[in-house]
Amino acid sequence: MKSYYEHMNLPQPVLPSLQHLALLKGQTALVTGANSGIGRAIALALGRAGANVVVNYVAKPEDAEAVAAELRAAGVGAITLMADVSDETQVQAMFAAAVKKFGTVDILASNAGLERNAPFHEMSVAQWDQVMNVNLRGAFLCAREAVREYLRRGVRPEVSVSAGKIIFTSSVHEIIPWAGHVNYAASKGGLMLLMKSLAQEVAEKRIRVNSIGPGAIRTPINTAAWGTPEAYAELMKLVPYKRIGEVDEIGRAAVWLASDFSDYVIGTTLFIDGGMTLYPGFETGG
Repeated sequence: MKSYYEHMNLPQPVLPSLQHLALLKGQTALVTGANSGIGRAIALALGRAGANVVVNYVAKPEDAEAVAAELRAAGVGAITLMADVSDETQVQAMFAAAVKKFGTVDILASNAGLERNAPFHEMSVAQWDQVMNVNLRGAFLCAREAVREYLRRGVRPEVSVSAGKIIFTSSVHEIIPWAGHVNYAASKGGLMLLMKSLAQEVAEKRIRVNSIGPGAIRTPINTAAWGTPEAYAELMKLVPYKRIGEVDEIGRAAVWLASDFSDYVIGTTLFIDGGMTLYPGFETGG
């Protein structure tokens, strides 16, 4: 899949290698939904920054193993663990296995999420529940296990000034309504206040909680939104920066939020959206 820069025949931006920075050396990250898309990019970025990585998946184990293999080739430890994040028992078993393998978990990237779209009057209870169970209940269950581990272990000053970091993958739709996707938008709005309330509660324990809010990002799951010139032009009406985002941009943001460079960032959603949250419909005066 070509990047925006390749597609437009533009030079790629020159960025420092995360491997050279090694911001997360000695730490372990657990990334949910890490076998594809944004989760895969986050897992690879955290690993390239020096962290051991637990690659969570619920389907396509071969894709998860490919991510783990790429991480091992980069010189960090990596394992794959299957767990449905909406299932309490499976989440607890996943964290126990991660701690057994690596000794602890320092970073949770709670990324697993899904959409089950329908007009509101046609939306089934099953569609509503599945989105809420994965996007919101799953975030709660994973964050709870992470907090329990961080409180048990405390700060390890040799690796980080904080006891632990939690990074939720939210969406611009935590603040932008989305007709036809009411369950998804409601789950992300709920995630926003889960993140902020948790951040407020555990900050004194030196646990940092934040979110990343992607906008239009090029992933295989949303090819219909960018895969043709016509679709891309329509999408760009929502993006003041007039280009689609790339998954690696989300990964780099996750590294920053997981590192001590962002140690005073608490309870914040970092929108990576090309300006989508600026309500571009008003860019010509409304």
